[in-house]
Amino acid sequence: MLVKWIRCTVTDRRGFERGQRKWAGLPGEPGFRGQGGGWSRGRQGVAHVFAFWESRSFYDSFMARSHDRLAAAQHGTFTNPRVTLFDHRFDVKTGFEPRFTDADVVRVAHCRVREGRVDHFALMQEKVWNPAMAGSPGMLRGLFGEAPGREFLVLSMWHAAAEHGKYRQERVERLTLRAQTEADVEALTGDVVDLEPSWTV
Repeated sequence: MLVKWIRCTVTDRRGFERGQRKWAGLPGEPGFRGQGGGWSRGRQGVAHVFAFWESRSFYDSFMARSHDRLAAAQHGTFTNPRVTLFDHRFDVKTGFEPRFTDADVVRVAHCRVREGRVDHFALMQEKVWNPAMAGSPGMLRGLFGEAPGREFLVLSMWHAAAEHGKYRQERVERLTLRAQTEADVEALTGDVVDLEPSWTV
């Protein structure tokens, strides 16, 4: 599965949201699996959208045919778009599905890993972080994805922001030490996204 992560700064909120509804045409596209997104909790006016495709070839075909027509409705409503594509490596918890209807927030962590540390980083994700997240009340599902250039995405869906906040407070510092995260990770950025139900496709 291919994961597309889009971040941008919205300059015309009403126009952007109106354009976002045009993506409702996606389910007819071959290989499309789901899309959702919302607003950053910490950064004013920053929108995140996550799209899921069965494979890179289905995605490339969509980009060549239908993408520009659907995207036209949002032209001029945002600046600084950043798009990254990740290959799904494994699930956080089990049976990841790109469903957004039962989640209130998405936590996204974007890591650039040091040279020579990729295998250790992935192993720690599997053995330390995944079980901790999977066992946290309110954590619904998630995935671990990889992009070229030692870039990784950890995406987790939560029932409510309060539950994610509790997990962060109680566990993160201890887990960071145990997983030797600082030795593995060169740069880490993250965000918590309040999902907008009307953006779910």
